[in-house]
Amino acid sequence: YSFAGSQALVTQVKNGAPADVIATADTATMQTLVDAGLVNAPKTFARNKLEIVVAPGNPKNITRLTDLARSDLKVVIEDPSVPAGKYGRQALQAQGVTVKPVSQPLDVKSELLAVEQGNADAGIVYVTDVKSAGSAVTGVPIPDSQNVVATYPIAAVKATKNTAAAQAFVDDAVGGSIQQALTALGFLAP
Repeated sequence: YSFAGSQALVTQVKNGAPADVIATADTATMQTLVDAGLVNAPKTFARNKLEIVVAPGNPKNITRLTDLARSDLKVVIEDPSVPAGKYGRQALQAQGVTVKPVSQPLDVKSELLAVEQGNADAGIVYVTDVKSAGSAVTGVPIPDSQNVVATYPIAAVKATKNTAAAQAFVDDAVGGSIQQALTALGFLAP
């Protein structure tokens, strides 16, 4: 398994890294592999929503997206080349909110870590990331009317030497035991 930001995983596959299956956090990133003829037709295996992440107990009393524009806050938002960064900016733009992030990391884990360590007061990550961080952070829900739903595609890599196993893994992610595990972790069904 290789866990990295979607853009890093796509680069690895484009550069010939040995892979059987790839999953990304948005359809646009996956589409670059489809366009390059490197993967079979992708299938949606999960969806996710955004959530504001803050320090435990929400000491800065952040309650909505518009709060992230406050001058007393250090906000971190992933780089716009990263799906979560793109989605976070879409949600902010829809509300007319301008944020000047103190950092633009290339993955959600780095964004969570910045909030956990007190290097940032808030960020925008996926609901599942807040859940997985446990008591190290607090999540502030974003109402559905202001949220952006991420669609996660998965596909078998055409260069795999394990075609049958790769397809079986994709099928299980879409509707089998992997799907059940994803739902238990807070992901939305495809």
